[in-house]
Amino acid sequence: MANLEAYQEYQRIEDFEEDSPPGEEDLLVHVPEGLKDSWHHIKNLDNFFTRIYHFHQKNGFACMMLSEFFELVQLLFVVTFTTFLVNCVEYDVLFANRAVNHTGPGQNPLDRNKVTLPDAILPSQQCTQRIQENSWIIFLLIMAAIFWIYRLVKVFCNFLSYWEIRQFYIKALKIRMDELCNFTWQEVQDRLISLQREQQMCIHKKELTELDIYHRILRFKNYMVAMINKSLLPVQLQLPLLGNVVFLTQGLKYNFELILFWGPGSLFQNKWNLHPKYKRNGNRLELAQQLSRVILLMGLANLLLCPFILVWQVLYAFFSYTEVIRREPGSLGARRWSLYGRLYLRHFNELDHELHGRLGRGYKPTSKYMNSFTSPLLTVLAKNFAFFSGSVLAVLIALTVYDEDVLTVQHILTAITVLGVVITIARSFIPDEHMVWCPEQLLQCMLAHIHYMPDHWRGSANKSETRDEVAQLFQYKAVFILEELLSPIVTPFILIFLLRNKSLEIIDFFRNFTVEVVGVGDICSFAQMDIRRHGNPTWMSEGQTEASVYQQAENGKTELSLMHFTIKNPRWQPPQESSVFISHLKEKVHHDAQGGPSTQLLLSEAPLCTSLQSNESATGPDNLLASVLAHPILTASGLQGRDHHFIPPSTAASAAASVLASLSTSQLAHTSRGRSQGLLPSSVHPESTMYRSDRTIIDSMSNSDSRIRSNPLHSEFASAEMSLHAIYMHELHQQSSHPQRSSGQWQSSVPMRDLHTNTGFQAHSGLGSSMSMPTVVHLGGWQEEEEEDEDEDDQEINSGSTPKQGTRSSC
Repeated sequence: MANLEAYQEYQRIEDFEEDSPPGEEDLLVHVPEGLKDSWHHIKNLDNFFTRIYHFHQKNGFACMMLSEFFELVQLLFVVTFTTFLVNCVEYDVLFANRAVNHTGPGQNPLDRNKVTLPDAILPSQQCTQRIQENSWIIFLLIMAAIFWIYRLVKVFCNFLSYWEIRQFYIKALKIRMDELCNFTWQEVQDRLISLQREQQMCIHKKELTELDIYHRILRFKNYMVAMINKSLLPVQLQLPLLGNVVFLTQGLKYNFELILFWGPGSLFQNKWNLHPKYKRNGNRLELAQQLSRVILLMGLANLLLCPFILVWQVLYAFFSYTEVIRREPGSLGARRWSLYGRLYLRHFNELDHELHGRLGRGYKPTSKYMNSFTSPLLTVLAKNFAFFSGSVLAVLIALTVYDEDVLTVQHILTAITVLGVVITIARSFIPDEHMVWCPEQLLQCMLAHIHYMPDHWRGSANKSETRDEVAQLFQYKAVFILEELLSPIVTPFILIFLLRNKSLEIIDFFRNFTVEVVGVGDICSFAQMDIRRHGNPTWMSEGQTEASVYQQAENGKTELSLMHFTIKNPRWQPPQESSVFISHLKEKVHHDAQGGPSTQLLLSEAPLCTSLQSNESATGPDNLLASVLAHPILTASGLQGRDHHFIPPSTAASAAASVLASLSTSQLAHTSRGRSQGLLPSSVHPESTMYRSDRTIIDSMSNSDSRIRSNPLHSEFASAEMSLHAIYMHELHQQSSHPQRSSGQWQSSVPMRDLHTNTGFQAHSGLGSSMSMPTVVHLGGWQEEEEEDEDEDDQEINSGSTPKQGTRSSC
């Protein structure tokens, strides 16, 4: 979009209004007398639905108000305590730089020179005088008081609004506060949709859909996800020595949202409508200049407030993390999903709790993948640093045990603390000698949960470039803290020098990718998950999409988002184009399942799957994913099954297709049998998956029906189903984009067009007769069969258990 030719590729997308039947714009609504209350004809449904969602996720009125109350107390404490430390403490006395002589009548002569804590604290009168003489302290206190009063007013407004939401839950949704934690969001959402039919909260539509509610809650977040997907926001910086660096902090994200969505001079005239002038093409240059001026003013305001924000960031980080670092120095080496990673990996129309759950399941495999990279040079240095520091620390501890007066020696406690931190940091660079290094398997296991990864990662999992790109999504906690501390300094320059240059592209983006839906308002067109307008031909959308390169979502986000939303909301009726895509995918799954391993083989023949099933803590979804991920590489190694028959090689795509196809074949009878025997709860509907089956999925898991009773397990099976679709769709995308590439467990050696010509399959092996044998892969981590005791202790890549001691090898 950097030149005129690119801009000409954009075309105004037509309004998509299939969620709203025509002719309902002037609908007259009759509200029965018994239902009249303050919840019909709600003007701002965005805020209303968002508050309902937050009320549920934050566990009700009491928890929310208590949290906000303590936020006020924390702010007051930080300001008061910092002022006290700066003005009311005599540090010369505290550090014993000045002697203190206690000459009281009853004072012990031996204690006359002993410094007590009250000796280092100034009297209140002297402390007040110090504060009054410092004009900077007075100015900062006034600023803090204004901000605190603003927060107090906001808390009071939230109290009133969330009290109304509490009444709505009790009276309209019939959910008591003591039962709120027992309801999932899907159940609350179903009651909202049912309530719309009785009490018209939205006057422009007779009925609400799940997508309507998601659109209102995620209106601005969908725009942010789309702009990150199209690389529109300047979050990737090219620095001289560091190279490509991703920088996106809470402060920078707040400024983006303030400029674009709800701040003064933003593009939206209210919460749900883009200003009409931004929808017209004629004055795009003038609008870009106006936006550039707004960004400049916002950048200058950030520059002006930089010292105050920086002081607050430093103080808050000091009070928040110092104790944690002292207690667990290794916590800085822990990893977390970066803010950029959360936006990059987020589906369109994915709520916060869905995203957090998905990334939480992907935390362990991603951590294992990142930990598989080690530097031999750093390892040698770390071992020696740990040895020398440990030796000195051992001597100091021994002396302290012998005579506790050693602790009175100056700086001895400081030395012990610093040495402990050095040892902890050094050990974090020393790898586990017994870790099995299988980067490709770990990367595929990671993909099963995060659902997105660039094409060039495949086959390059062992390269440092891939690790560095994963680190941009999965950063160290120390890096996160450092970025937040630098944010007040860096943010103004990003706004002034980088975001301003994107003004015209931003104007064009909002004009071309905004659609109006009756009853919802203006939304990001990508959030409609419309295959025809934003599909990518290499993601199974060939022949179904009319989108140009600029209108296509990157990395298959439209297709994967559609599958995710359909699985999470099984009662949602997708538009015609989306239904065609889903039907096409189901047909493809059933076809590929004929050339894949049987479901029973996946769960019983693979040694890894058997190991997982013998673990009582493992659930059905864990077994499913472990089977699909481990089976291709196990069969490629030439291992024999339990019946001593050769297991034909297969791919992850065929294994995933076999499990997905089993949802619509062998389990229909099991569903009816489970219902007739009263094994399945009434909340489990046959249509609870895309394939119209229950969450038990496979016959071999029927003996665990008692565990299918809980709603969290239903969610786990839905997540496992989406993980299988992600693996399957990525495999097909690779076959479509790189038909000549063959990479072991990643891809079949047979082109896709050859698979379509084969309609038969061998019942005993589940392998199509036209499929050829992939190259045998010898696995270093699986060839020591005689050491059975050590094999039982090996860590499985999908188990999440603590690594045990063994021998280090690589796949």
